Amino acid sequence: MSSTPRFNTASSLDVVGIGNAIVDVLVQAEDQFLSDHNLSKGSMALVDEDQAKSLYEASGPGLETSGGSAANTLAGLAQLGSKSGFIGRVRDDQLGTIFIHDIRAVGTRFDTPAAVTGASTARCLILVTSDAERTMCTYLGASTQLDPDDLDLSMVRDTKVLYLEGYLWDSPAAKKAFITAAEACRDSGGQVALSLSDGFCVDRHRESFLELVDGHVDVLFANEDEIKSLYGTADFESALEQVKGRCSVAVLTRSAQGSVVLCGDQRWEIPSYKLGDLVDTTGAGDLYAGGFLHGYTQNLPLDVCGKMGSICAGQVVTQLGPRSKVSLPDLIAKHLD
Repeated sequence: MSSTPRFNTASSLDVVGIGNAIVDVLVQAEDQFLSDHNLSKGSMALVDEDQAKSLYEASGPGLETSGGSAANTLAGLAQLGSKSGFIGRVRDDQLGTIFIHDIRAVGTRFDTPAAVTGASTARCLILVTSDAERTMCTYLGASTQLDPDDLDLSMVRDTKVLYLEGYLWDSPAAKKAFITAAEACRDSGGQVALSLSDGFCVDRHRESFLELVDGHVDVLFANEDEIKSLYGTADFESALEQVKGRCSVAVLTRSAQGSVVLCGDQRWEIPSYKLGDLVDTTGAGDLYAGGFLHGYTQNLPLDVCGKMGSICAGQVVTQLGPRSKVSLPDLIAKHLD
């Protein structure tokens, strides 16, 4: 990489994210609970409001936090010391109040007004079994009703990186909001990052994701399944070759095999960090993105950014929930080469 800084603007925010505003309810569950409710272990199922309510009432005590992929990333960024902001829609109900309080409490700016009509606040019941598998039942509710009118473009124009969550691509209104925000950010000298979020999401929107990556994205985050789905191949190396040059930086995670960071013809192999026993994989990719973007917006070398992301991911899988219970800056200082 050139020694030229990526960012030399006077932006007051490092990363602003747009994504589903979801309250995560994490519950430790037995396999029998999954069987009793006809849930397939390890799956992510969309449910309606009535199903979400009945499952919530039947489950045991849970940990409730502001969630959603981008929100988890921004919470990690805030803990690392980055200045972060979030744009997403909640309803003016109990879970909406929980989301707003929680995301602000971790240090992330959130100014989107709560909706006073329409669907209730989104929630995701995450059932974690003893083998650390996650089974997720998600009601998307108000989060999918985000539209361009909800955007605080002053925040978007005042950030180094705009981080977009691929899960929202299912909503036409949110898709339009994405493009509006991406154009505003780039016009103001910022960069756009995208997380592909889920292989099934990529399958549904492959062509439009390809257009988005080619036309609007500077930094792409994807796991192995997502990048193979995007380029329609069963071979990781083939997908890697196809993404080269499509955006400035591609960050491809491979679980225990670590990750690969690409920039032009340069390639860095990043190791995984085993920092304890595996408890819950919720938020691993989100925290990787948070660690990477923290380094990226501080103009650190890309291999260092990758290691920071890998350390953050290695920590969060050793606990229940997507918010680190230990100091991420201390961990990075301890383990970074």
